Formats: sequence, C-alpha cells, structure tokens
Amino acid sequence: MLQLFNDKNKDITVYVNDGLYPRSEAKISVFDSVVQGGDAVWEGLRVYDGGVFMLDRHLDRLYNSAHALAFNNVPMRDAVKQAVFKTLVSNKMYHDTHVRLTLTRGDKITSGMDPRLNQSGCGLIVLAEWKPPVYDNDHGIKVITSTIRRNSPMCLDSKIHHNNLLNNIQAKIQANFANVDAALMLDIYGFASELHGTNIFTIKDNIVYTPHADACLPGITRGLVIEICKEENIEIIEKNLSLTELYAADLMFCSGTMGELTPVVELDGRIISGGTRHTLLNQIRTKFVNKILEHCEKIPIS
Repeated sequence: MLQLFNDKNKDITVYVNDGLYPRSEAKISVFDSVVQGGDAVWEGLRVYDGGVFMLDRHLDRLYNSAHALAFNNVPMRDAVKQAVFKTLVSNKMYHDTHVRLTLTRGDKITSGMDPRLNQSGCGLIVLAEWKPPVYDNDHGIKVITSTIRRNSPMCLDSKIHHNNLLNNIQAKIQANFANVDAALMLDIYGFASELHGTNIFTIKDNIVYTPHADACLPGITRGLVIEICKEENIEIIEKNLSLTELYAADLMFCSGTMGELTPVVELDGRIISGGTRHTLLNQIRTKFVNKILEHCEKIPIS
C-alpha cells in the first residue's frame, strides 16, 4: 500500500545531531557514514495516547546493534530518549505518530569504508511524522513470494537492525510490479523468513506458528505476540515453515510497529482460507490493543 504525503508533515521539525531543525533545513553531511555506506542502525517507534510504545525494548535493540557494529562514542540512553521526547513535544505529536530513530557511525574525516575515519562520534536523527499504520488491518493484504532471499547470519546478521536495506527494497519492488502489498522473503534454505518489512505468523488447527528468528529480524511486536500467546495459553511454536505450510494455513498474519497485526489474505494467488475475523487472531489482537498503553512510556510535557 502506497503511503501518501500528509500535509500536516509539511512544517515538522526534525532532530539532527545537536538540536531541532525545520524540515527544509534538517540535513546531514555528505561525509556521514549513512550516506557513505548505509552504516547506521535504526528503530521505528509508534506513539499512542501520549506515550512511546515499547521504547526501552527498541532502545535495547538499537544499542545492541550499535555495539555489534563497534560504534564509538554512542550517545547516552537518556540523551536519545530526550531527543525523541523533544521532537514529539516540538511537533505536538502525542498520537497517530511514527518516529524513525537513526543512529549513524557519524562523520568521516575523508571518504572511505574504514571506521577509523569516523572520529567525531555518532550521528543522531529523530524524524517524527503524522502517519497511520501502513496496512489495512481490517481487510488484510495480498503478498507474493520474492526471489530475493533474506540474509543469513553468514552474510549480514538480521539481528543487527541496520540501514543496509537493499535486499528488502528489491523484494518490495517485486511486490510493486506484481501489484500486491508486500513480499514474502525466504531464507537461503527456502523456508519462510518474514515479509519485506514485517514478521509473519500462521495459524493451523488453533496452533500459532512463526519462523525461527534466524534469518529474520526478531521484531519487538513479534516478541509481544509470543508473550500474549503464552499468557493466553495459546500454543505457539517457532519452526521452519515451508511455502506449502503457509498456503495451507487457516490464517496468516504479519506483525510490526508500522503494520501492527494485519491478516495476509492472499499469498502467491492462493487465498488464505481463514479470513480476517479468525477467532484466535481476534483474541490476540484484542489482548495486543489492551497492552498498548501498558507498554507506552509517557512523553513528558512541561
């Protein structure tokens, strides 16, 4: 589904490195590592009713990713939180908002791949926009299987939430040409990994299945769905899932910060038979909605 420009975002302010700037002036250096080689890590945050959803879990992943990539002079956790809060307060964004939080390796003293050229510390970008969830949660989405494989840890570990997204972008291009909403990416062995931007689950005979987080991002929303299933005594199994198992599922759905919980109603032209109102999915979604505010960190307004 194509996201459209929201006129409310025309005059937003964006946090870049040392403070807030108007959208037209929010820029980074051509020597920044994210420009030079996609050398950055990021998180997508969502704001509900005056709070940032799962903020600490997202920051945990951000810092784990930065540590895995050996970033130096990483800003303190509280400084990153304050940058997020300042951006939201500046824009008066307390609901229906998406935040793209990016931590780059920072500026280089000269062009090149060597991280030793980065000598001024990390760069920080907080981009908050008025933006509804990207998918239609009521009617569901149509998906094709991409020919582009999701990276193995032998190549680039998906547990690093990095800005090097060309694999996923290529998969999305294939979905666009097929006139569907999203692309399913398989791992190098041919098992389902995730959609190009969200994790996946299936339901068969009232058991929930999800792929191992080997070649897919272990998503924050994915983790919450697993917690909900355990709390609700819903059997959930992580396993290798073949395309045949996905085609035969009673229901398939995806999870993500921008997509929340969305049914997949068609995969490679096969109708997923359970429909969008499957009882078990409704139970999980109801619990998910009830947990949103419980897991939101309030934006300090003063």
